[in-house]
Amino acid sequence: MIRLLASLLLLSAHAAAQAQSTDVVAEGFDTPWAMAALPGGAWLVTERGGAMRVVPAGAKRPGGPLQGVPAVEAVGQGGLLDVVLDSRFANNRQIYFCFTEKGEGADRGKNGTALARARLNAAQTALEEVQVIFRQHPKMSGRHHYGCRIAEMRDGTLAMTLGERFSGKDGAQTLDNHLGKIVRVDKSGKAPTDNPFLKTTGSLPEIYSIGHRNPQGLVVDSRGQLLAHEHGPQGGDELNLVKAGRNHGWPVITHGRNYVSGTKIGEGETRADIEPALHQWTPSIAPSGLAELSSDVYGADWKGSLFVGALKARTLFRLPFDGSRLTGAPQALLVDVGRLRDVRQGPDGYLYLLIEDSGHILRVKP
Repeated sequence: MIRLLASLLLLSAHAAAQAQSTDVVAEGFDTPWAMAALPGGAWLVTERGGAMRVVPAGAKRPGGPLQGVPAVEAVGQGGLLDVVLDSRFANNRQIYFCFTEKGEGADRGKNGTALARARLNAAQTALEEVQVIFRQHPKMSGRHHYGCRIAEMRDGTLAMTLGERFSGKDGAQTLDNHLGKIVRVDKSGKAPTDNPFLKTTGSLPEIYSIGHRNPQGLVVDSRGQLLAHEHGPQGGDELNLVKAGRNHGWPVITHGRNYVSGTKIGEGETRADIEPALHQWTPSIAPSGLAELSSDVYGADWKGSLFVGALKARTLFRLPFDGSRLTGAPQALLVDVGRLRDVRQGPDGYLYLLIEDSGHILRVKP
C-alpha cells in the first residue's frame, strides 16, 4: 500500500510537471543568482562571481559586465547575490543589491553580507553613485549562509534576509548581532523609528525578526505581508509569514537534523514564544526564489498562489495561499528544470525562472 501511494504521488507530480512548459527568454549567464525586470522588456541579472549584466529587450544574450560594481568576495555560497529595483525606478533609476563583502583591518580574513544602492545609467552600461548603506555585524570567517534577499515594503523601507553564517547559529537567538535575522532599513540604511527592537537595551536597531537560518526567498505579498523561506539542515526547510519582533525558531525549534549524527535539532515542535512555520519541507528541497502571482494569466486558480524555486529538488512548486495559511499541498509544476535560483513575476504577469546551472531565464507558459 505504501509503495502504491508513493507511485501515485509521483505520477501526480509528473502529470502536473508535464502540464507546464517553458520558453527560453535569455541564456549565457555564469552562475546567475538574481534577476529584475527593467522597463521596456530588458532584464538585469547578477552572477555570483561578481558581474551584473543587462539583457536588452528582444535580445537572447546579456551584454558585458556593468561598470561600477564593487569588489565581491565570491567564495563558497557568497558573491554578488540579490538585486531589486526601487519602486520609483522609472523616475530615479535606483537599484538595491546585496553581496558578500571582504573584511578589512580587524576583520581581515572574514566576510559578511552588505547592502548597496546605486543608479543604473541611462545607457545601461554602468552603476553610478554606488554606496554601501548596511553591513551585517559581525563579519565572520566562513563560506556559508549569507541569506541576501531584498524586498521593498509598502512604506518604502527595505527588508533583507541575513543568514547565521553556519557557525554562528546560536547568534540567531540574540539581539546583539545580525546573524540569522531579517533586518529593515530605510533607503539610506538607517533603522526606521518603528522597528520592533529599537528601544530594547543591547539590541541592534535594524533587526525586524530573529531565529532564521539561511533565508533565500523574500516577498511582500498583495496584502503588504512579508513572507520568507529558508534552508533547514537535513530537513526543516521553512516558509514563514514574517512578523515584526517575532522569533521564527532557529535553532531551538526546527524540523531539521544534525548533519553528522542525524539527531533532531531543537527542544520540540512548538513553543509559545516562537512563530510556527506556514509549511516545512522534510526532506529538504533547498528553496531559493519566492514570488506571489498577482496576475490571472494562468487562470483564476493560480492567482494569489506562492511560487517557490528549489535548488536540490530542481523543481518549481506552487503553494495555494489565502493570505494566512496554505489551502492545499505544494504542487510540483516543473520537475528537473535545473537548479532554480530565482522566481519573479514579470511586468506582463508571467512567471520567470532563473536557472543556475544552465544559465537560462525561462518563461513559464500558461
